Amino acid sequence: MTQPTDEPTRLTPPARPTERGPAPWVLMYHSIDHYAEDPHLVTVSPPRFEAQLGWLRARGLRGVGTAELLAARDAGDARGLVGLTFDDGYADFATRALPALVRFGFTATVFAVSGRIGSYNAWDDGPRKPLMTVEQLRTVARAGMEVGSHGRYHVSLPGTGATELRAELEESRASLEELLDRPVTGFAYPYGHATRREIDAVRAAGYGYAVDIGPAEPCRHALPRTYVGDRDGGPRLRAKLVRHGLRRSRV
Repeated sequence: MTQPTDEPTRLTPPARPTERGPAPWVLMYHSIDHYAEDPHLVTVSPPRFEAQLGWLRARGLRGVGTAELLAARDAGDARGLVGLTFDDGYADFATRALPALVRFGFTATVFAVSGRIGSYNAWDDGPRKPLMTVEQLRTVARAGMEVGSHGRYHVSLPGTGATELRAELEESRASLEELLDRPVTGFAYPYGHATRREIDAVRAAGYGYAVDIGPAEPCRHALPRTYVGDRDGGPRLRAKLVRHGLRRSRV
C-alpha cells in the first residue's frame, strides 16, 4: 500500500458549535476500483484509497457517515471526525471500499440510485460500471454504513416538473427504506445540481440533510463537499483541508 510521504500534522480542535456551526469537512467519492480509463475522474484505485484513509488516520481523523457526523456536531462532539460519502452506489463500494473502511474502523454514507439497483450507470457516457444489488445494499447497511438516496434515476433535478421532483425525492426514499427496513435521512443531489426549489423540496420531503458539491448558499440541506480523486495524495489532501478551513461556512 502506498503511504503518503508528508509528515502528519494534527488539527486544532474546532470550537464547540452553537445552533449554527461551521460546515464539517465532508469528502466526496464515487467509485473505488482498478481502471483502464476514467474520463470523468470518478474512480480512485484501491491502493490510493487505502493511502487516503491512512492519511486521515495519521492526522487523528476518523471517517464517518454524514448523519453521524452531523449528530456529533450538533452535540458539540465532532472533534476528529470527517464525513465520507460515495455517490451512485457502485458495486465496488461493497467489494472494495467496504473492506478497507472496516479495516480502518471507519464508516461512510453511500447514496444509491433507487431505480437502478442491480443495474449500471446508464446516465453516464463513460465506462459502464455495475451498481450494487439489493443484497449488497443490505450487506453494507448491516456492516454499519449509512445508505442515503441519490434519486430514482440520477436526473438533474432543476429540469424536472413538480410531479417528477416529488417522485425522485419521495419514491426513492420509500423504496430504499422498504429494502433496508431502516430510515433513510440523507440525500445527494445528482450532478450537484440544486436551486432553492430543490433544496426546499428535499427539506419538505422529510430528509434530515442533503449533500451538494459547491452550493452558493451552504445549509444543512445543501452541505458542501470536497471532491477526492485518484491524484489526491498527502500534499493535495492537506491543501484541500486547508482550503476547507479557510472557506467553511456556517450551516
